[in-house]
Amino acid sequence: MTNDRNERRLRFALIGGGPGSFIGGVHRIAAELDREIELVAGAFSSDADRSAQAGAAYRIDPARAYPDLATMLAAEAARPDGIDFVTIATPNHHHLPAARAALEAGIAVMSDKPATATLQEARDLADIVAGAAVPYALTYTYSGYPLVREARARIAAGEIGQVVKVIVEYSQGWLAGAVDSKQAAWRLDPGRAGAGGCIADIGVHAFHLAEFVTGLHVTQLLADLGSVVPGRTLDDDAQLLLRFDNGARGALLASQVMIGERNGLRLRIHGTRGGMDWRQETPNRLVIHHGDGRTEIVQAGDASLGSDAMAGLRTPGGHPEGYLEAFANLYRDFATLLRGGAAPLLPGISDGLRGMALIETAVHASREDSGWVHLIV
Repeated sequence: MTNDRNERRLRFALIGGGPGSFIGGVHRIAAELDREIELVAGAFSSDADRSAQAGAAYRIDPARAYPDLATMLAAEAARPDGIDFVTIATPNHHHLPAARAALEAGIAVMSDKPATATLQEARDLADIVAGAAVPYALTYTYSGYPLVREARARIAAGEIGQVVKVIVEYSQGWLAGAVDSKQAAWRLDPGRAGAGGCIADIGVHAFHLAEFVTGLHVTQLLADLGSVVPGRTLDDDAQLLLRFDNGARGALLASQVMIGERNGLRLRIHGTRGGMDWRQETPNRLVIHHGDGRTEIVQAGDASLGSDAMAGLRTPGGHPEGYLEAFANLYRDFATLLRGGAAPLLPGISDGLRGMALIETAVHASREDSGWVHLIV
């Protein structure tokens, strides 16, 4: 097999994603969906036996299920068929050291969000990325949905006029009571998750989606974060009022204690000539309200879709595509970068910095009851 990346599948390794992980399997499926990338190695757990178990489950060469990251990077660098990039799928406190080690070894990085555990770590990582010779990207998954990209393109083209109102909500109920699981444990632990709970886990997704689709930046916020379930240190419920750089106002709701809600991510954007409404649980429909009173339903596969949306589709209209396909679009964009092309819609370190600024600003402002505060990256 040739070493030319344009002539072969790209090879990647997972950092994290061991036994009990939800997101590790998602990364593997998404990365391999288009057969441009394959999982060949990993440091799946800090426990060597568990890493070996994960390697067997992923059906990779047992010799490439490594006991730790340093061993993996050294061994893969010595192989003629070594990895092209790593995916970081660990709790937040591991993100910076893992990304630093890979980038300094000349290995590209695809990382789960948020970028790091703290804003200062994100700033440190930004310096590392700036000096690296290889790409770094973040899996803000919802930016990979075709109709999210369609909404972005239409707003940029002025279809709804100047944006004046943005409402984004992300509602879940799985942490409404005591939860005994690996997935819950680290998200509720400040030592592993960082300063934010719900705001860091799903609030940053909502925040990124709002900025990605509108093309605007939040400049100020008023935050109210709380822990609904007794005994929790980190927030499990959050609401923010927002002001954008074009003068628009908005609101962000993120909660993991709303019983009955599953993955209720919804974005509504209103302008001077119309509005748009997109929901993650029905991702193949974009509702557009026109100023003359008409309501238009745009669907995945419609002939009217622009090039960004069309490029993200794999099946004809009426054949549902969803979360895994959106995730796969980010990996396809990343493969394009690694092969020397451009991927302007792929989230990167600037998105990571803004996400961490949101988390720390909202947490601090809510605790101090600071009122309106500036979002400073």
